[in-house]
Amino acid sequence: MNKVLVTGAAGFIGSHLVDRLLEAGYEVAGLDCFTDYYSPGAKRRNLSRALARERFTLIEGDLLHLDLDGTLDGVEGVAHLAGEPGVRSSWGERFPTYLERNVQTTQRLLEAASRGGLGRFVYASSSSIYGSSDGGPVSEAGALRPASPYGMSKVAAEEVIGLYARERGVPSTLLRYFTVYGPRQRPEMALSRFISAILSGEPVEIFGDGEQAREMTYVADVVEATVAALEAEPKERVRAYNVGGGTRTTVGSLVNLVGGAIGERPEARYCPPVPGDVRSTWADLERSRRELGYNPRVSLEEGVEEQVRWALVERRSLARV
Repeated sequence: MNKVLVTGAAGFIGSHLVDRLLEAGYEVAGLDCFTDYYSPGAKRRNLSRALARERFTLIEGDLLHLDLDGTLDGVEGVAHLAGEPGVRSSWGERFPTYLERNVQTTQRLLEAASRGGLGRFVYASSSSIYGSSDGGPVSEAGALRPASPYGMSKVAAEEVIGLYARERGVPSTLLRYFTVYGPRQRPEMALSRFISAILSGEPVEIFGDGEQAREMTYVADVVEATVAALEAEPKERVRAYNVGGGTRTTVGSLVNLVGGAIGERPEARYCPPVPGDVRSTWADLERSRRELGYNPRVSLEEGVEEQVRWALVERRSLARV
Protein backbone atom coordinates (compact mmCIF):
# COMPACT_ATOMS: atom_id res chain seq x y z
CA MET A 1 0.00 0.00 0.00
CA ASN A 2 1.44 3.34 -1.09
CA LYS A 3 -1.33 5.95 -0.85
CA VAL A 4 -3.77 6.41 2.03
CA LEU A 5 -6.73 8.76 2.34
CA VAL A 6 -7.33 10.04 5.88
CA THR A 7 -10.71 11.71 6.41
CA GLY A 8 -10.95 14.09 9.35
CA ALA A 9 -7.26 14.68 8.76
CA ALA A 10 -7.10 18.00 10.63
CA GLY A 11 -8.74 16.66 13.76
CA PHE A 12 -7.25 15.46 17.01
CA ILE A 13 -6.58 11.84 16.06
CA GLY A 14 -6.56 12.32 12.31
CA SER A 15 -3.68 14.79 12.33
CA HIS A 16 -1.55 12.46 14.46
CA LEU A 17 -2.33 9.61 12.06
CA VAL A 18 -1.31 11.76 9.08
CA ASP A 19 2.04 12.56 10.73
CA ARG A 20 2.66 8.90 11.52
CA LEU A 21 1.83 7.70 7.99
CA LEU A 22 4.11 10.32 6.45
CA GLU A 23 6.94 9.27 8.75
CA ALA A 24 6.38 5.67 7.59
CA GLY A 25 6.82 6.69 3.95
CA TYR A 26 3.22 6.69 2.75
CA GLU A 27 1.74 9.20 0.34
CA VAL A 28 -1.18 10.74 2.22
CA ALA A 29 -4.24 12.61 1.05
CA GLY A 30 -5.87 14.36 3.99
CA LEU A 31 -9.51 15.36 3.68
CA ASP A 32 -11.24 17.78 6.04
CA CYS A 33 -14.14 20.23 5.80
CA PHE A 34 -13.02 22.30 8.83
CA THR A 35 -16.41 22.46 10.54
CA ASP A 36 -16.90 24.94 13.35
CA TYR A 37 -17.50 22.27 16.03
CA TYR A 38 -14.30 23.77 17.41
CA SER A 39 -11.77 26.28 16.08
CA PRO A 40 -10.84 25.67 12.42
CA GLY A 41 -7.66 27.57 13.21
CA ALA A 42 -6.67 24.95 15.79
CA LYS A 43 -7.26 22.25 13.19
CA ARG A 44 -5.01 24.01 10.70
CA ARG A 45 -2.29 24.19 13.35
CA ASN A 46 -2.67 20.44 13.78
CA LEU A 47 -1.59 19.98 10.16
CA SER A 48 1.35 22.42 10.21
CA ARG A 49 3.97 19.65 10.04
CA ALA A 50 2.15 17.66 7.38
CA LEU A 51 1.66 20.67 5.11
CA ALA A 52 5.43 21.05 4.87
CA ARG A 53 5.80 17.51 3.46
CA GLU A 54 5.82 16.80 -0.28
CA ARG A 55 3.93 13.53 0.11
CA PHE A 56 0.93 15.20 1.72
CA THR A 57 -2.03 16.68 -0.11
CA LEU A 58 -4.82 18.53 1.68
CA ILE A 59 -8.31 18.21 0.24
CA GLU A 60 -10.75 20.74 1.68
CA GLY A 61 -14.34 19.68 1.19
CA ASP A 62 -17.44 18.00 2.59
CA LEU A 63 -17.87 14.25 2.15
CA LEU A 64 -21.57 14.91 1.54
CA HIS A 65 -20.82 16.86 -1.63
CA LEU A 66 -17.37 15.97 -2.97
CA ASP A 67 -16.76 13.90 -6.10
CA LEU A 68 -15.52 10.88 -4.19
CA ASP A 69 -14.58 8.85 -7.25
CA GLY A 70 -11.98 11.50 -8.02
CA THR A 71 -10.96 11.75 -4.38
CA LEU A 72 -10.24 8.01 -4.22
CA ASP A 73 -8.28 7.92 -7.47
CA GLY A 74 -5.01 6.07 -6.76
CA VAL A 75 -5.92 5.50 -3.10
CA GLU A 76 -5.28 1.98 -1.79
CA GLY A 77 -6.43 2.40 1.81
CA VAL A 78 -8.87 4.68 3.61
CA ALA A 79 -8.76 5.64 7.29
CA HIS A 80 -12.19 7.16 7.85
CA LEU A 81 -11.96 9.35 10.95
CA ALA A 82 -14.25 12.18 9.86
CA GLY A 83 -17.51 12.57 11.75
CA GLU A 84 -19.50 14.60 14.23
CA PRO A 85 -18.21 13.95 17.77
CA GLY A 86 -19.73 14.56 21.18
CA VAL A 87 -22.20 12.72 23.39
CA ARG A 88 -23.72 15.78 25.08
CA SER A 89 -24.45 17.72 21.91
CA SER A 90 -26.04 14.79 20.08
CA TRP A 91 -29.37 15.12 21.90
CA GLY A 92 -32.17 17.29 20.55
CA GLU A 93 -32.23 19.32 17.39
CA ARG A 94 -28.63 18.62 16.32
CA PHE A 95 -29.21 14.90 15.80
CA PRO A 96 -29.71 15.25 12.00
CA THR A 97 -26.14 16.55 11.84
CA TYR A 98 -24.95 13.29 13.38
CA LEU A 99 -26.86 11.28 10.82
CA GLU A 100 -25.36 13.31 8.00
CA ARG A 101 -21.75 13.37 9.20
CA ASN A 102 -21.52 9.91 10.78
CA VAL A 103 -23.82 7.80 8.61
CA GLN A 104 -24.52 9.44 5.25
CA THR A 105 -20.91 10.47 4.66
CA THR A 106 -19.78 6.93 5.47
CA GLN A 107 -22.26 5.48 2.96
CA ARG A 108 -21.11 7.87 0.23
CA LEU A 109 -17.48 6.97 0.84
CA LEU A 110 -18.25 3.25 0.78
CA GLU A 111 -20.24 3.59 -2.44
CA ALA A 112 -17.24 5.18 -4.15
CA ALA A 113 -14.89 2.62 -2.57
CA SER A 114 -16.99 -0.27 -3.88
CA ARG A 115 -16.70 1.08 -7.43
CA GLY A 116 -12.96 1.60 -7.24
CA GLY A 117 -11.79 -1.72 -5.79
CA LEU A 118 -10.36 -0.26 -2.58
CA GLY A 119 -7.89 -2.51 -0.75
CA ARG A 120 -8.69 -1.51 2.84
CA PHE A 121 -11.33 0.57 4.62
CA VAL A 122 -10.62 1.34 8.29
CA TYR A 123 -13.32 3.07 10.30
CA ALA A 124 -12.85 4.99 13.55
CA SER A 125 -15.74 3.81 15.69
CA SER A 126 -16.23 4.37 19.41
CA SER A 127 -16.68 2.61 22.73
CA SER A 128 -19.94 4.59 22.91
CA ILE A 129 -21.57 1.81 20.89
CA TYR A 130 -21.38 -0.49 23.94
CA GLY A 131 -22.95 1.81 26.49
CA SER A 132 -21.81 1.13 30.04
CA SER A 133 -19.80 -2.00 30.88
CA ASP A 134 -21.43 -4.32 33.41
CA GLY A 135 -18.51 -4.66 35.80
CA GLY A 136 -16.00 -6.31 33.47
CA PRO A 137 -14.15 -5.78 30.19
CA VAL A 138 -16.34 -5.82 27.09
CA SER A 139 -15.31 -7.84 24.04
CA GLU A 140 -16.10 -7.13 20.40
CA ALA A 141 -18.87 -9.73 20.64
CA GLY A 142 -20.56 -7.76 23.43
CA ALA A 143 -24.05 -6.33 23.05
CA LEU A 144 -24.32 -2.90 21.41
CA ARG A 145 -26.36 -0.71 23.77
CA PRO A 146 -25.52 2.93 23.04
CA ALA A 147 -26.66 5.41 25.67
CA SER A 148 -26.68 8.49 23.42
CA PRO A 149 -27.73 9.51 19.91
CA TYR A 150 -24.02 9.90 19.11
CA GLY A 151 -23.40 6.26 20.06
CA MET A 152 -26.39 5.18 18.02
CA SER A 153 -25.03 7.02 14.96
CA LYS A 154 -21.75 5.11 15.28
CA VAL A 155 -23.66 1.80 15.49
CA ALA A 156 -25.56 2.77 12.33
CA ALA A 157 -22.29 3.57 10.54
CA GLU A 158 -20.87 0.19 11.55
CA GLU A 159 -23.97 -1.52 10.16
CA VAL A 160 -23.63 0.31 6.84
CA ILE A 161 -19.96 -0.71 6.66
CA GLY A 162 -20.88 -4.33 7.34
CA LEU A 163 -23.45 -4.21 4.55
CA TYR A 164 -20.94 -2.89 2.01
CA ALA A 165 -18.34 -5.41 3.16
CA ARG A 166 -20.69 -8.36 2.71
CA GLU A 167 -22.61 -7.28 -0.38
CA ARG A 168 -20.18 -5.04 -2.26
CA GLY A 169 -16.86 -6.56 -1.24
CA VAL A 170 -15.28 -3.59 0.55
CA PRO A 171 -12.77 -5.14 3.03
CA SER A 172 -13.35 -3.24 6.26
CA THR A 173 -11.99 -2.93 9.78
CA LEU A 174 -13.90 -1.32 12.66
CA LEU A 175 -11.74 0.21 15.39
CA ARG A 176 -13.64 0.96 18.57
CA TYR A 177 -11.62 3.68 20.29
CA PHE A 178 -11.92 4.07 24.08
CA THR A 179 -11.57 7.63 25.51
CA VAL A 180 -8.63 8.98 23.54
CA TYR A 181 -6.49 11.74 25.06
CA GLY A 182 -3.20 13.49 24.38
CA PRO A 183 -1.81 16.55 22.58
CA ARG A 184 -4.29 18.27 20.20
CA GLN A 185 -7.28 16.87 22.07
CA ARG A 186 -10.52 18.73 21.31
CA PRO A 187 -11.20 21.56 23.79
CA GLU A 188 -14.57 20.22 25.00
CA MET A 189 -13.18 16.81 25.96
CA ALA A 190 -12.72 16.08 29.66
CA LEU A 191 -8.94 16.19 30.00
CA SER A 192 -8.69 19.40 27.96
CA ARG A 193 -11.35 21.01 30.15
CA PHE A 194 -9.60 19.92 33.33
CA ILE A 195 -6.24 21.28 32.19
CA SER A 196 -7.72 24.58 31.01
CA ALA A 197 -9.63 25.14 34.26
CA ILE A 198 -6.65 24.38 36.51
CA LEU A 199 -4.28 26.56 34.48
CA SER A 200 -6.83 29.38 34.66
CA GLY A 201 -7.27 29.00 38.42
CA GLU A 202 -10.92 28.02 38.04
CA PRO A 203 -12.88 25.13 39.57
CA VAL A 204 -12.98 21.96 37.51
CA GLU A 205 -16.51 21.01 36.49
CA ILE A 206 -17.24 17.34 37.14
CA PHE A 207 -20.51 16.01 35.80
CA GLY A 208 -21.97 13.47 38.22
CA ASP A 209 -20.19 12.15 41.31
CA GLY A 210 -16.74 11.72 39.73
CA GLU A 211 -16.75 7.97 40.28
CA GLN A 212 -17.42 7.17 36.61
CA ALA A 213 -14.66 4.83 35.39
CA ARG A 214 -12.98 5.29 32.02
CA GLU A 215 -10.60 3.24 29.92
CA MET A 216 -8.05 5.86 28.85
CA THR A 217 -6.11 5.52 25.60
CA TYR A 218 -3.19 7.73 24.59
CA VAL A 219 -3.41 9.08 21.05
CA ALA A 220 -0.09 7.57 19.89
CA ASP A 221 -1.35 4.10 20.85
CA VAL A 222 -4.57 4.67 18.92
CA VAL A 223 -2.55 5.72 15.89
CA GLU A 224 -0.41 2.58 16.06
CA ALA A 225 -3.55 0.42 16.14
CA THR A 226 -4.92 2.29 13.13
CA VAL A 227 -1.73 1.86 11.12
CA ALA A 228 -1.70 -1.85 12.04
CA ALA A 229 -5.29 -2.17 10.78
CA LEU A 230 -4.34 -0.53 7.48
CA GLU A 231 -1.40 -2.88 7.02
CA ALA A 232 -2.81 -6.18 8.32
CA GLU A 233 -4.35 -8.80 6.09
CA PRO A 234 -8.11 -8.83 6.83
CA LYS A 235 -9.33 -11.83 8.82
CA GLU A 236 -12.86 -11.38 7.47
CA ARG A 237 -14.68 -9.04 5.12
CA VAL A 238 -15.48 -6.93 8.17
CA ARG A 239 -13.79 -7.27 11.56
CA ALA A 240 -14.10 -5.21 14.76
CA TYR A 241 -11.34 -4.45 17.26
CA ASN A 242 -11.32 -2.68 20.61
CA VAL A 243 -8.61 -0.04 20.96
CA GLY A 244 -8.08 0.79 24.63
CA GLY A 245 -5.17 1.91 26.74
CA GLY A 246 -5.13 -0.97 29.22
CA THR A 247 -5.61 1.57 32.03
CA ARG A 248 -8.79 2.60 33.83
CA THR A 249 -9.36 5.46 36.22
CA THR A 250 -12.22 7.44 37.71
CA VAL A 251 -13.02 10.96 36.59
CA GLY A 252 -12.19 12.31 40.05
CA SER A 253 -8.81 10.57 40.08
CA LEU A 254 -8.09 11.95 36.63
CA VAL A 255 -8.69 15.50 37.87
CA ASN A 256 -6.19 14.93 40.69
CA LEU A 257 -3.68 13.43 38.26
CA VAL A 258 -3.91 16.54 36.06
CA GLY A 259 -3.49 18.77 39.11
CA GLY A 260 -0.36 16.85 40.08
CA ALA A 261 1.11 17.19 36.59
CA ILE A 262 0.51 20.95 36.69
CA GLY A 263 1.61 21.34 40.29
CA GLU A 264 -1.69 22.69 41.58
CA ARG A 265 -4.37 21.32 43.88
CA PRO A 266 -7.58 21.39 41.82
CA GLU A 267 -10.89 22.60 43.16
CA ALA A 268 -13.85 20.56 41.94
CA ARG A 269 -17.37 21.80 41.22
CA TYR A 270 -19.89 18.99 40.89
CA CYS A 271 -22.63 19.37 38.29
CA PRO A 272 -25.66 17.23 37.42
CA PRO A 273 -24.93 14.10 35.37
CA VAL A 274 -25.15 14.42 31.60
CA PRO A 275 -27.63 12.22 29.69
CA GLY A 276 -25.72 9.51 27.83
CA ASP A 277 -22.64 9.76 30.06
CA VAL A 278 -22.05 6.08 30.86
CA ARG A 279 -20.92 4.81 34.25
CA SER A 280 -18.04 2.62 33.12
CA THR A 281 -15.99 1.75 30.04
CA TRP A 282 -13.60 -1.19 29.96
CA ALA A 283 -11.97 -2.76 26.89
CA ASP A 284 -11.13 -6.41 26.35
CA LEU A 285 -8.00 -6.14 24.17
CA GLU A 286 -7.32 -9.84 23.59
CA ARG A 287 -8.42 -9.85 19.93
CA SER A 288 -6.52 -6.64 19.12
CA ARG A 289 -3.36 -8.01 20.69
CA ARG A 290 -3.65 -11.37 18.94
CA GLU A 291 -4.62 -10.22 15.44
CA LEU A 292 -3.22 -6.69 15.13
CA GLY A 293 -0.22 -7.04 17.42
CA TYR A 294 -1.61 -4.11 19.37
CA ASN A 295 0.03 -3.34 22.70
CA PRO A 296 -0.64 0.04 24.33
CA ARG A 297 2.67 1.46 25.54
CA VAL A 298 1.98 4.86 27.10
CA SER A 299 0.99 4.89 30.77
CA LEU A 300 -1.74 7.21 31.97
CA GLU A 301 0.75 9.26 34.00
CA GLU A 302 3.06 9.71 31.01
CA GLY A 303 0.21 10.57 28.69
CA VAL A 304 -1.32 13.15 31.00
CA GLU A 305 2.08 14.83 31.44
CA GLU A 306 2.49 14.97 27.64
CA GLN A 307 -0.91 16.58 27.19
CA VAL A 308 -0.19 19.11 29.93
CA ARG A 309 3.14 20.01 28.30
CA TRP A 310 1.45 20.47 24.95
CA ALA A 311 -1.32 22.60 26.49
CA LEU A 312 1.25 24.89 28.12
CA VAL A 313 3.08 25.39 24.81
CA GLU A 314 -0.20 26.01 22.99
CA ARG A 315 -1.29 28.49 25.64
CA ARG A 316 1.96 30.46 25.36
CA SER A 317 1.82 30.46 21.56
CA LEU A 318 -1.73 31.81 21.51
CA ALA A 319 -0.86 34.45 24.11
CA ARG A 320 1.82 35.84 21.75
CA VAL A 321 -0.59 36.18 18.82
